[in-house]
Amino acid sequence: MKPIWIVDDDQSIRFVLEKALLRENLPTRSFTNPQDVLEALDDTPEHEGPQILVSDIRMPGGSGLDLLEKVKKKLPGLPVIIMTAFSDLDSAVSAFQGGAFEYLPKPFDLPKAVELIRRAVEESQREEVAEERMTSAPEMLGQAPAMQDVFRAIGRLSQSQVTVLITGESGSGKELVARALHKHSPRAGGPFVAINTAAIPKDLLESELFGHERGAFTGAQTMRRGRFEQADGGTLFLDEIGDMPFDLQTRLLRVLSDGHFYRVGGHSAVKAQVRVIAATHQNLEQRVKEGVFREDLFHRLNVIRLRLPALRERREDVPMLTRFFLQQSAKQLGVEPKRISEAALRLLGTFDFPGNVRQLENVCHWLTVMAPAQVIELKDLPPEVLAMAPTAVVQVSPADQVPVAAPAPSLIFAETVPPTFASAPVAALAPLLQDDPPIAASALVSVLPLGVSQAWESGLQAEALALLEEGCTDVWDVLTRRFETRLIQTALINTRGRRIEAAQKLGIGRNTITRKIQELNLE
Repeated sequence: MKPIWIVDDDQSIRFVLEKALLRENLPTRSFTNPQDVLEALDDTPEHEGPQILVSDIRMPGGSGLDLLEKVKKKLPGLPVIIMTAFSDLDSAVSAFQGGAFEYLPKPFDLPKAVELIRRAVEESQREEVAEERMTSAPEMLGQAPAMQDVFRAIGRLSQSQVTVLITGESGSGKELVARALHKHSPRAGGPFVAINTAAIPKDLLESELFGHERGAFTGAQTMRRGRFEQADGGTLFLDEIGDMPFDLQTRLLRVLSDGHFYRVGGHSAVKAQVRVIAATHQNLEQRVKEGVFREDLFHRLNVIRLRLPALRERREDVPMLTRFFLQQSAKQLGVEPKRISEAALRLLGTFDFPGNVRQLENVCHWLTVMAPAQVIELKDLPPEVLAMAPTAVVQVSPADQVPVAAPAPSLIFAETVPPTFASAPVAALAPLLQDDPPIAASALVSVLPLGVSQAWESGLQAEALALLEEGCTDVWDVLTRRFETRLIQTALINTRGRRIEAAQKLGIGRNTITRKIQELNLE
């Protein structure tokens, strides 16, 4: 295993971390300033470089944030943990913006520091494996048996020029398969021309397909070659063929029969050597029965049929596709690629993705823009994915199928938990309980209902009335303290202990949340 590099001008910090990590069988290498680190990176082969970089934020001869920026240019995938004093929390936010994996506030609890470093190591190793797979991956990604069948079919058709009909739901990657068929065919040196027959108005589709002569209609100032001529010697991909107007289906059938067609307004036949690949998300047999699709054209197109599976039929491919799309989105936006936690991947794998691979790609683009940290956690997923979390199908052992215990007395109000939550099985909440680090079940039970119960105001009223009837003279202070305690604890659970982010989400200042944590003894 590659060593963990520690950068700190404080010898005691270096010594403590080195000893603690060596006890965990994690090799280390220490530096006293950023310049030595940069020189070592230049002199060290990448396969012998650091697994993790742990750096102080303020050192003589350079800043940890400057070091972060320079290291990320050399090794963009290297997880960097920034150590920062409490007074430098604003700098910690800058560290996240610069691509840091996490920050470690000083003075730190040694076991927690080791746990954080080990988590970064595991994440780094997982990403290395994913990158190796991505490097060796073909132009189409998929390990599921259904996708392997598609790959085998593409291989069998590699020396053929036969017409192919690709079926599958919208967003499942039909054009990608068509491009692969073209790339691995004898026509690979010719053009690949694609047209979506459902996206072009009926009046223009004929001209788009077959071209037109000058003066054929108003606005036809010059002769124009259609898609068939443009694809001569190559492949024409007709997407959503099931939506083609009925009268144009007759012309298409004639072209498929003898390769001849007429431009709109033309009198001379034009011949083009074109391989046609068609695709549809519709049931063409049913369209034929309904009389909206020609049966003879269907049989002409249905020489070889490839069915693409929906993403929900190949859930094992979601992690690979997610990492690939996160890399692609980062390249497009010119930012550092983000990582995704195992808990978030598990929940994504349970989502049905009605928009299939295209929807997953959009989700990854959204996460690249909207996720606040470099590691995407479960809570960062889009609302449509999180909305199905309570009913997600999660594999749990029978021992876990037990009711959640009633809330502890520390709950803020007596009537906080509705009966439906009090009796909910652990399996329903498993995606949230499996987060890394996991959210304690007791905290989850006591926090979640605040967001779903509509009766918490009644609970507040009942609690206040009980205290008043007991003769309590500081009801305001008691309930305010309990309310603030629960609210801050909830925010810190949501942000994994990141105070700056918790304060921002609560709408209060950094100094306010720090003062409240001290006043409420929440340290």
